[in-house]
Amino acid sequence: MTFKFASFNVENLFDRPKIFLMDDFAAGDDKLAKIRQLQALINKPSYSAADKTKMVSLYQGVKDCVEIVESHGKLMNRAKKKVTASGRGSWFGFLKLRRRKFNDKTVKNTAKVLKDVNADVCCLVEIENRVVLDRFCAERLKWTKNGQKQRYDYNMLIDGNDRRGIDVGLISKLPIGGVRSHIDDANNGKTIFSRDCPEMEVKLANGRSVWVLLNHLKSKGFGAQATSNARRKSQAEQIKTILSGYDLTQDLVIVAGDLNDTPGSDPLAPLLGIGNLHDVLSGLPVADRWTYHFKKNEQIDYVLVSTPLQQTLDKAGVLRRGMFDIAKHTTANEKRFPSITSDANSASDHGCVWAEFNL
Repeated sequence: MTFKFASFNVENLFDRPKIFLMDDFAAGDDKLAKIRQLQALINKPSYSAADKTKMVSLYQGVKDCVEIVESHGKLMNRAKKKVTASGRGSWFGFLKLRRRKFNDKTVKNTAKVLKDVNADVCCLVEIENRVVLDRFCAERLKWTKNGQKQRYDYNMLIDGNDRRGIDVGLISKLPIGGVRSHIDDANNGKTIFSRDCPEMEVKLANGRSVWVLLNHLKSKGFGAQATSNARRKSQAEQIKTILSGYDLTQDLVIVAGDLNDTPGSDPLAPLLGIGNLHDVLSGLPVADRWTYHFKKNEQIDYVLVSTPLQQTLDKAGVLRRGMFDIAKHTTANEKRFPSITSDANSASDHGCVWAEFNL
């Protein structure tokens, strides 16, 4: 059987309130002002007849951008357009901004990369939460290729340690089995992983399982370089510890994601130096392995596989057509997707690493 795997840093697949993404800024500002007025009226200890009339009127003008969440009691009967609460103390709830569907050019281009690669299973980096991941699959990742309908019926994400909501997740055409999280792994009382290193089981059609370790290691971009390097190395060492629970000569194991450092770097040495763990891009010329450009072309995204997978590796590569400035950084005949017209609507500033196996 053929099995294709990919890893892609989608660079902030976040869900945002509809009102903050309106093309008409003036209309958005007007709705925000009305929402503030509505919030002020809702917070009053008692509602006069005039207050109730005004609340209904304001809500009718902003209900496309905000919803009223009523946990206990009711503020209003929306069908009858009538406030039924007597004051703030007579009901418990809040205003919630409605989210917009994934219909902007950037997200469409992100999906275009994934459709073009068409992997069976893909590690995605920088996802806000599982709700966002599930909606992305449902709204943007259903397509037809060579007459066959394609879709990702399975996905999984565990909220990690990054307070900004930058997580790693898995999308799959194959069933997902067991899941193990490492958000609480610690060293001297300090959490090791910036996000997490979840282990996720993918069940193959032939009855075997592939275990995937998803990663997004500490960036070089924030804090002192020595501190960042030390934490990234600690994370690489912990992944090595997790891998010691597998037999890399027998088990089907993949370590994937944005490791935020290059081959040969000291922080990644504990991981990249493991026996029976192989970089799927190692068979390519060094100049063709780059996944990111910062001053120079660098490989910082990886798909590392155990020996049984390496022995069945058919081909591997990096899809960079989702990057806007690809032509500046390569001499190869790589052209970005025509729908990418600027940095703002590029799919990502990372390439998508992929590998195909004949199991």
